[in-house]
Amino acid sequence: MSIQDSIRETVTHNPVVLFMKGSPTFPQCGFSARAVQIIKACGITKFAAIDVLQDPEIRQGIKEFSSWPTIPQLYIKGEFIGGSDIMTELYQNGELQKMLEGVAAE
Repeated sequence: MSIQDSIRETVTHNPVVLFMKGSPTFPQCGFSARAVQIIKACGITKFAAIDVLQDPEIRQGIKEFSSWPTIPQLYIKGEFIGGSDIMTELYQNGELQKMLEGVAAE
């Protein structure tokens, strides 16, 4: 399976996926830490977190998959949402909460 196929499978089989640096309990950059805080503030306690620092292939592959140059990257129901700045903006205007409504129940 190619790295692109693996990424596609991950984002389609998990309702919420965060590609980040580090883990939710030990983020390795401020942007990843902010992304985790935002997801949790929306009431999502279980989500797939992929540490891109563990695998250089995934780190590069996710950038190519999304055509987005930075990490973290959030996917909801298979759809690329954006990085921490976009997540912050969506959270502040209430859109991210709407996107995540009912996701935890899936």
